[in-house]
Amino acid sequence: MTTGQPASSDFDVVVVGAGYSGLYLLHRLRAQGRRVRVLEAGDGVGGTWYWNRYPGARCDVESVEYGFSFSAELDERWRWSERYSAQPDILAYLNTVADTFDLRPDIQLNTTVTSAAYDESAHRWRLRTRPSGDTDGGGADRGEELTAQFCVMATGCLSKPKVPDIAGLDSFAGPSYSTSSWPHEGVDFTGQRVGVIGTGSSGVQAIPLIAEQAAHLHVFQRTANYIVPAHNHELSEHDQGAEKLATRRRSGLDCPLGVAFEPTEVNAVPAMELSAEEREAEFERLWQRGGLVMMLAFPDLLLEGEANRAAADFLKSKIRTKVHDPSIAEILTPKGYPVGSKRLCVDTSYYETFNRDNVSLVDLTATPIDRVTPAGVLTGAGEVPLDALVLATGFDAMTGALTAIDIRGRGGVPLSRSWADGPRSLLGLAVAGFPNLFTVTGPGSPSVLSNMRLSIEQHVNWITDCLAYLAENGIAAIEATEGAQESWVAHAAEVAEPTVFPRGASWYTGTNVPGKARVFMPYIGGVPAYREACDKVAAEGYQGFELTRA
Repeated sequence: MTTGQPASSDFDVVVVGAGYSGLYLLHRLRAQGRRVRVLEAGDGVGGTWYWNRYPGARCDVESVEYGFSFSAELDERWRWSERYSAQPDILAYLNTVADTFDLRPDIQLNTTVTSAAYDESAHRWRLRTRPSGDTDGGGADRGEELTAQFCVMATGCLSKPKVPDIAGLDSFAGPSYSTSSWPHEGVDFTGQRVGVIGTGSSGVQAIPLIAEQAAHLHVFQRTANYIVPAHNHELSEHDQGAEKLATRRRSGLDCPLGVAFEPTEVNAVPAMELSAEEREAEFERLWQRGGLVMMLAFPDLLLEGEANRAAADFLKSKIRTKVHDPSIAEILTPKGYPVGSKRLCVDTSYYETFNRDNVSLVDLTATPIDRVTPAGVLTGAGEVPLDALVLATGFDAMTGALTAIDIRGRGGVPLSRSWADGPRSLLGLAVAGFPNLFTVTGPGSPSVLSNMRLSIEQHVNWITDCLAYLAENGIAAIEATEGAQESWVAHAAEVAEPTVFPRGASWYTGTNVPGKARVFMPYIGGVPAYREACDKVAAEGYQGFELTRA
């Protein structure tokens, strides 16, 4: 694995990011005999799972479905320890992937890509880099330029942290931590007064464990989230045998979310065709199962209407049974948006944490944060004194990691300008005006509304198969056409419109980032329908793309 100047600066393909996507891309591209360089900002592989090391960090997709499906050797070598794996296990798994396939020699670490510009005459991308962590202004001088015929952005959907716009944040005298870039050595909060700002997925996972250490924990909540239990447990050898893995993976291919729910785990009958008692029984059965299967409890649950409200009532009732203080339970109860329109959280002991004597809940809808002071956080109710501050404030999702790089396509047009009114792409794989540029799980694909591993594999397979087709047919450049792109964007919007997803003020729509265009970014049509659309494009000679011969 390299950290300095590569022996060559000209490649067939440059991949940005060494997480799940980047590692599998490198494996596939090398098998095609291509010269590949993977550029990674961190000093290790893992992507999201390299950076997010906060207490309680774990996946909300079951472990046996989160491992790659392309290698029997990898399946034999690796065993998951829990139903929902924690960050250290997932990072260890990705390092095992890198070692099993000897990927490290073609990965360049500690390298931040600052710009990528398309050279139209040469049909090549020119990327500029700087050493990661270089903030003294000299990074450009110590960076390098790489060129490649193709550039693949494997930058991840949740990899650009959102820094909260809170007055005085830099004035806090104690240490502050972000869940998205947690210290590798860990943090000991023993004996400290700790504040956590944010109660999305990261906050929901971190808060119970921080509460166990802190002398007192203050949770600053703006929006209460709908939460389902993980019911996490250890995995046996039987749980991840070859036959079991194959069965689950086949099942996942046919599920809208790309996860292996058994047919008996979801109800094909619309919720409102059942009696109230029957609906309650179904919700309770899936609650006891745990996990995201609750989203598919009924075929009409994610549409606006009575079914969604029934699910909301059920989940709200669970809060009241778990939280002893009715006033605290009321604050923790979601209001003003449908179930599913914001990311459903999967928890372990989150609600129970608010029964502890050393935990306080600050309702920011009643007493907003005025500013951070050197001594703590000042709200409408007064100052909360703190020794440490944790920011669990999420990400500039789906597009943030891409627009953070100065990507310029035909005519020098920046991607940020093309996406000023919201991201537009063909299948979440390519963008009109940006030839030979691919995005893995980009906006307009199922991505964050699916099992990311499955969607990543599907995208990487499609991209590498496409590159093989181009080479076999003497094609120098491939570019999404405006017409095909606009048709896909319109289709994605049409599919989303009757659902609850565009209705929430969430990172799905970019609402969490001030000034960002409000557009529902993932594709909600489901993994099987999406895969069929991608396969059709390829089968018809990459219909919807303009191909330029060498």
